[in-house]
Amino acid sequence: MDLLPELKELSKKTPSKILLVVLDGVGGLPKELGGPTELAAAKTPNLDRLAERSALGLFTPVAPGIAPGSGPGHLSIFGYDPLKYQVGRGVLSALGLGIPLGPGDVAVRGNFATLNPDGTIKDRRAGRPPTEENRRVIEKLKAKIQEIDGVRVELYTESEHRFVLVLRSEGLGARVTDTDPQTTGVPPRPAEPEDPDDAKSAKTARILNRFVELAREALKDEPVINGVLLRGVSQKPDFPKLPEVAKVRAAAIASYPMYRGVAELVGMEALGLREDEEDPDRPRAKVEALKAAWGDYDFFYLHFKKTDSKGEDGDFEGKVERIELFDALLPELLALKPDVLLITGDHSTPAVYKAHSWHPVPVLLHASYLRNDAARRFTEDEAAKGSLGALVGPVLLPLMLAHAGKLQKFGA
Repeated sequence: MDLLPELKELSKKTPSKILLVVLDGVGGLPKELGGPTELAAAKTPNLDRLAERSALGLFTPVAPGIAPGSGPGHLSIFGYDPLKYQVGRGVLSALGLGIPLGPGDVAVRGNFATLNPDGTIKDRRAGRPPTEENRRVIEKLKAKIQEIDGVRVELYTESEHRFVLVLRSEGLGARVTDTDPQTTGVPPRPAEPEDPDDAKSAKTARILNRFVELAREALKDEPVINGVLLRGVSQKPDFPKLPEVAKVRAAAIASYPMYRGVAELVGMEALGLREDEEDPDRPRAKVEALKAAWGDYDFFYLHFKKTDSKGEDGDFEGKVERIELFDALLPELLALKPDVLLITGDHSTPAVYKAHSWHPVPVLLHASYLRNDAARRFTEDEAAKGSLGALVGPVLLPLMLAHAGKLQKFGA
């Protein structure tokens, strides 16, 4: 459902301000049936009070049963049909790092991994090494691998276990499968062209498979980081820009490159907040950055990452703590008096599942002109009672714009 053409016709410029907060992977599941989810277990007095004065619902970013990646999840929140507007993780990470991409360049998201002696995957994230350790290993690889079969190879640190690989040459394609099987105990997969007759993508697959071999050889003496997993092979697409569609000046406050990248792809200005070595999520610094920029923009995207990371690590209590940390910061967001405040997640990451899941996430909308709502907490069960109901696909942007008075009437 592509609503962008209609929104572009209906939208109008107003002074009202919208604050969109994405608690990454915030949806969860109970440790055992009948128990609380991470949101329900968290002590969230500020969110509870806000929920009593807001409208809630459950949000499915793509479709029921589909576990979205962070890219599709965010694109849906921003109003882009993720089934139509598709982009690989590699491009998003590259853009977030400020890496220029030409029309023929290929960007790939990489994970440093720990492999067993038999070549199977022991840890897909190599224990989440410090970003400084990532930089050391990247320099080691850069010294060994600059070119493969005439294709220039560039390597960049993203954060922790994540890195970005960029291939620069003519005649490359991006319809290539991932080498990351998304599980442990099995070997990495070979990169393969999605269509065997696609010569450009076949060339890219050959280069990537050779890179994996060379990287493993270069890292054979490393005790933990001794392999690489690749996914999100992609080339830069050309999407409609949110500021033109919604008549807003939009800012993104995010520290992880991937989220800065998806925001920049749709035309938001990623503010100068970068990663902090001791705390990559930097929640306090993000709130301060929001305050400093409040007078300069009318649409703000504020991202918090560690709710997702703790879920992927299976750390139920750690995810609860991160939710409580956000709750403590919420009064400072409310003090800014946004005309519209929307809080949600781009997907669920239950700690018991240790991965993105297909479960709907709560969504909270605080604005004028709301109906009475039975929900009393920002939890999955309470959101199911809310007046917003079950929302599917790219419908949150028109809701935000409408409640901000930025949409004209549709039709006669």
